[in-house]
Amino acid sequence: MNRANRITGAISAAVSAALMVGCIAGPPPKPEEIRQQSLGSVAVDHPWKAGAAAPGAVQDNWLATFNDATLDALVHEALVANPDLRIAASRMRQAGELLVQARAPQFPAVGIGGTGGLKASGGGGDPNSALQGVVAAASWELDLWGRVRYGKMAAAEENVAAQADYEFARQSIAAGVAKAWFTAIQLTQQAKLAGEMVGSSGELAKLAADRERVGAGSDVDTAVARAKLHNLEDARAQAEFARDQALRALELLLGRYPAAEIAASEDFVAMPPAPPVGVPLNMLERRPDVIAAERRVAAAFNRVGQAKAAMLPAITLNLNFGYFDSDILQLKEDFENPSGGVGARLLAPIFAGGALRAQVRIRNLQQQEALASYAGAALGALNDVENALAAGRTLDTRVRSLSEAFDEQSRALSLTETSLRVGRSDRRALEQQRMAAADARIALLGVRAEQLAQRVNLHLALGGSFEAPPPPPPQ
Repeated sequence: MNRANRITGAISAAVSAALMVGCIAGPPPKPEEIRQQSLGSVAVDHPWKAGAAAPGAVQDNWLATFNDATLDALVHEALVANPDLRIAASRMRQAGELLVQARAPQFPAVGIGGTGGLKASGGGGDPNSALQGVVAAASWELDLWGRVRYGKMAAAEENVAAQADYEFARQSIAAGVAKAWFTAIQLTQQAKLAGEMVGSSGELAKLAADRERVGAGSDVDTAVARAKLHNLEDARAQAEFARDQALRALELLLGRYPAAEIAASEDFVAMPPAPPVGVPLNMLERRPDVIAAERRVAAAFNRVGQAKAAMLPAITLNLNFGYFDSDILQLKEDFENPSGGVGARLLAPIFAGGALRAQVRIRNLQQQEALASYAGAALGALNDVENALAAGRTLDTRVRSLSEAFDEQSRALSLTETSLRVGRSDRRALEQQRMAAADARIALLGVRAEQLAQRVNLHLALGGSFEAPPPPPPQ
């Protein structure tokens, strides 16, 4: 048999072996199987337990429901400059490159090399330069047991998980900016009201001192009024500090210098209608961080298969073709130039000190860890939604109560101003009522900010995107 026939026979045998073992690597468990293994008897196909909620499937583009152009601009600024989001984007791109690396061994590795030199005078040249030539070589490991394919599938699942992590990071940044914006509005208005209360308290302290001078009041009344003034001055300082902290926190999310220079709105936007919430099962299938945990379970399954396949023999095919010449050495007379060859290498692990079996056990334990991580992510996501629904219901009640309280305090202030004009009240009653109305307004601001934040938490927990879905591709 000549050399060409031997090469052809070896290549044919390699192709036949590859075709026979092409389907060894099995698929990972399906999402419903992962949920069953992770959550056991936890049912997720029922309505939410925190009370009646708006029916229907979860909708995207929740940011637009707040109808706040300034908030929209701040969110899009954060998506460009937020450092944490840039980290998540880099990790997502790294996962894509790792997939390229894992896929590479499925193809032959091809390289070319050469050697050469000049013949030195007197024959005393470097022996390494005595041979000149160029050679092209290729090697390909037959993936008999699916080791390479398992590695590629694991990297593909991890790539999907990284993409889901990045999407959840985008949603979290949008939610964080929205909540920070509402907090900044609340604390800015609270600091303003605290200043108004200091002004009213200062007027009361002056009136107490005047009454003491004319004998209508006592020094005790004056001291008490001044003590209240100083307490309110302290409360104003705390409110201004909290406002500046909230503005700096917002600026950090936006990737700006934390200078507390953002101008907050004068009041909150109107509370949007309650959104549809779907059912728990749909949330688990949609929320990006849960999807990421699910795909890591699938990746861990493939890593187990990869570790098991590494315990089996590996066959690598080699092919080379080259041309050689020499000014010093005499090549054999029967040496064919150019020359080529094909061969195979078998490597069967026999003893590795238990390292290969330990690797299989490690991969199995990592799969159990991934299942437990998925269970934690799923249960945490379910808890997020239930908490947001329950908090939203409670906050609706509190907003109604505190709104009515503020309305009554505002009405009392208006009546007191009328009484003062007709001489039925004095200045002290007016300033005291102004402070009571401001205090009621501060309480209402706090619960309204919390109500808006909980609405954002609900959207984030449900997994709906803050953006409108992209249009379908053209037919």
